[in-house]
This record gives sequence, structure tokens and C-alpha cells, in this order.
Amino acid sequence: MSETSGDTSADPSAAEDASLVADSLRGYDAAFAELVRKYKSRVFATASRYARDEHQLQDLAQEIFLRLHKNLGKFRGDAPFSHWLARVAASTCLDFLRKERRNRETTALESLAFELPDPTTAAAFQHSQACEILGRAMASLPPEDHWILTLCELEERPVREVAQITGWSESNVKVRAFRARQNLRKILVSQNEA
Repeated sequence: MSETSGDTSADPSAAEDASLVADSLRGYDAAFAELVRKYKSRVFATASRYARDEHQLQDLAQEIFLRLHKNLGKFRGDAPFSHWLARVAASTCLDFLRKERRNRETTALESLAFELPDPTTAAAFQHSQACEILGRAMASLPPEDHWILTLCELEERPVREVAQITGWSESNVKVRAFRARQNLRKILVSQNEA
């Protein structure tokens, strides 16, 4: 394996990632394949919060890895590779939302990676109805609002991490998240009144 710049001695995983990135940049396909294998579940978990069905999920995850490969030379190594990957994935997902919005397709929350309870119970039925209502409301939001709510609320990422992913200041993240929550609340109220 190769040597890379930056101090990665404290974290063996970071050193391994840096080595795999360096080897990938030198044209070793097996190194990039190892990065894909290592981070595949993380990429699919992120993409599942944005894609409506299995086909879209596969396409979105593939697009994330394509962008990752294309932009691998931009990884500076001053932060863990996983953080940089999260930023590439989030940016790709935002582009996906924008494209979906332009195509007037809706994004449903059912694609979230959580299990719904047994639908035979009344509580499960109410839960599925709430998810459906929330899904329609989220789909009505502008892409940036959907994105910030997904990062802050659904993925429960800290403000500092969301700021790193989006490239916004922490105060801007807080303001945008607040406004997105207000927009979501207005949509839910208007759906309830209809």
C-alpha cells in the first residue's frame, strides 16, 4: 500500500482509506473497489432517504459512487474520508431532489430505512397514515428544505457535521433548518385543512 500526506497514525481506518484513495488515483481499480465495498452500506443508507423505490435507490447509489470516483482527486485528506464521502453523497442527493422536483415526481418517506410495525394493528395503521402524510408534505418542500430536514431531523446529524456536508456556516444551517421546519409545518396545516 502507499504512503499519503497528513497524520493518519491515530486512526488506522483513516490511514487505510488514505492509502486506498492514493492507490485508486494511481489507477488501481481494486483499491477503489475496496472503498466501494467498505462504504457501500453507508452510501445506500444515505440514498434510501431520498429515493422512492429500489430502482431509484440503485441509480442514486451508483451516481454517488460515480461522482466519488470522478472527484477522488479533490480529496485533500485534511478530514476523514468518510466525512468527504458524506458530503459527496449529500450533494448528489440534493441534485437528485432538484431533478425530481423538475420532473414533478414526488419523493415518499416510505423509502426511509426503518421498519413499519405490523399493519394489522390500529396503531400501525395510524403510523403508516402519518408517514404517508409526512411523505407528501416533504415532497412538496423545495429541494434544499427537504435536504436540510433529512440531514438534521431524519439522519439526526449534528449541526457542525451538516455544516461540513453542505458547506454552509453553522448559523446558516440552523436558520435554514428552522425555516424548513416552518415550511413543513405550513404544508401540514394546509393539508389538514383541505
